[in-house]
Amino acid sequence: MRPTVHDVAKAAGVGLATVDRVLNDRPGVRAATAERVRAAVDRLGYVRDASAAALARKRIDRLVFIIPDGPSDFMRHLDAEAREARKRLAGKRVDIEVRSVPAFDGEALTDALRRIDTAAVAGVALVATESATVRAELCRLNAAGVPVVTLVSDAPRFPRHHYVGIDNVAAGRTAASLLGQFLSGREGKIVVIAGSMLVRDHVERRMGFEQVINAEFPRLQASVTLEGRDEREATRQALSDCLRREGDIVGLYNIGGGHQGILDVLAELPPEARPVVVAHELYDVTRTALRDGLIHAVINQDAGHEIRSAIRVLRSQIDGTPLNANQETIRIEIYLRDNLP
Repeated sequence: MRPTVHDVAKAAGVGLATVDRVLNDRPGVRAATAERVRAAVDRLGYVRDASAAALARKRIDRLVFIIPDGPSDFMRHLDAEAREARKRLAGKRVDIEVRSVPAFDGEALTDALRRIDTAAVAGVALVATESATVRAELCRLNAAGVPVVTLVSDAPRFPRHHYVGIDNVAAGRTAASLLGQFLSGREGKIVVIAGSMLVRDHVERRMGFEQVINAEFPRLQASVTLEGRDEREATRQALSDCLRREGDIVGLYNIGGGHQGILDVLAELPPEARPVVVAHELYDVTRTALRDGLIHAVINQDAGHEIRSAIRVLRSQIDGTPLNANQETIRIEIYLRDNLP
């Protein structure tokens, strides 16, 4: 049977009100008494029921999720999952507000962070863009005791409490291994297409990709990197110009979005001239392209898992309860035409 707050009070020789003050870091308890309560908590293995504690205090934890809008299907999926979580948690003492900002825009993200009232918000989750002004706002939140979780793209040098997302270096290495094996000894250039090299997840994916290509597939050269800002037309134009300029492209790694622009270009090429393609995120467009053979592999991450994990991490920080680290690990999924769900 799990120990209760009554057991803690009895073991520490104090009243329930004193235990409540210590568990919630409120003043009015002598240091020696507080230490007795904490020792009893540790000895008994007491773990608070965060929802019950919030209910008892009539507290509502307001969480703000800041997610880029724009052309990225994955970000739209992430946004939809956050809004669905808000409905699911309604009445459970958690209120989730989803705020949208333009993609790859550090100033817009800074402004969204600046408008957060630290007295009214219990936690923040965001897709990070690394800039000095974003860092300054995260420092402000940290100083006010507001926990921050980074989603999808990390900012480890910034004051944040946890990162929720795949290992992006490992994802890039995985893409390189897939392309190298698909190309099976062929020579030529590989085009890497990013949304923007200003976001860390795209930088890390390219870094991991180049590590494996350079070390294990010397016949291939990942020497061309394009930026399409995840937009269809910009990606289509950049890739079309690249194919005319370079000529001997045998592989393509799409780090971010802009899949439809890539597929527009591939559809105009004869089958024998099409490069082998590895891309990110499984949704309607990439699923169809896999089935049709225009994309050869998709590296996926579960957006719903990421939102649920971010909520659990923030509530753990707010309530001081432990996390199940294995549950919060976002795994890299690989899809081929043969194992499409």
